[in-house]
Amino acid sequence: MELRWLEDFIALARTRHFSRAAEQQNVTQPTFSRRIKLLEEEMGTTLVNRQTLPLSLTPAGEEFLGLCHDVTQRVAESRRRLAQLAEQQAGRLRLAAPQSLLAHFVPQWLAQWPVPPPVTPYLRATGWLADDYFRALAREECDLVLCYWPRTPCGSEPETEGFVSCRIGAERLIPVSLSEADGRPRFALDAGARLPLIAYHPRGLIDAVIRAHLARLGEAPDFSILNESIQSGNIRELVTLGYGLGWLPERSVREALAAGTLVPAGGERWQVPLEIRLYRRAETGHSAVTAFWESLAPSVPA
Repeated sequence: MELRWLEDFIALARTRHFSRAAEQQNVTQPTFSRRIKLLEEEMGTTLVNRQTLPLSLTPAGEEFLGLCHDVTQRVAESRRRLAQLAEQQAGRLRLAAPQSLLAHFVPQWLAQWPVPPPVTPYLRATGWLADDYFRALAREECDLVLCYWPRTPCGSEPETEGFVSCRIGAERLIPVSLSEADGRPRFALDAGARLPLIAYHPRGLIDAVIRAHLARLGEAPDFSILNESIQSGNIRELVTLGYGLGWLPERSVREALAAGTLVPAGGERWQVPLEIRLYRRAETGHSAVTAFWESLAPSVPA
């Protein structure tokens, strides 16, 4: 059964005339009559009394007419709602970002706008490495990528040809350790001993940035890597349990540092400076992306 058959039947009940109903439905009378006949066969009963003039509906036809009105109205309302949802979705911006940025940067960043922009976090991205973000951006799986970026090149940056970026913030990776009772770090970078490290994934950009920073210092400690993780939240949990030290975004450990639960594992020279950068495709047909990008200038921190 086709929806248009129900619409045909409503037109016939309204006009009580095959020719006029066919004209309203923009089909020939033979085609219209055939549709009504198919409808009756589908329902297994006679719906139209063709012996009266003007024609009339049978009792079954009168009952069926109410169903036709109900179904066509529901379909029309569903179409309107789906069109609204499509329009709203067309204006949404899918933002891919690491979990730490989604939790500790994005809410405050978006709150800077008088009216928050229509940004929707793309949560599949929380398990990605840096290269995965840019592949997804190229595939149009997401509209924007927010990521940490080395302030000093480390040689392991993802390929960014075909994308444009904007610096929207800064961050520092701070080496932290569980605090001992006297307030000193359980694992100190300046101690010279072999240290247990809760590290980032070895193919990730953050791991490369930390290694490059230590190489520039020229005195990388002797580490025993206990665990490697993509997400800084997992690293923080193991560091907080006292298993080792780890480098974590300052925003994610501010409260723990203030409370003394965690303490820096070394001085400022061990801290790794980062930028927070936003990327989009250089060529985009998404008008909402263009409008959002143009609105960034007033909200970008100096």
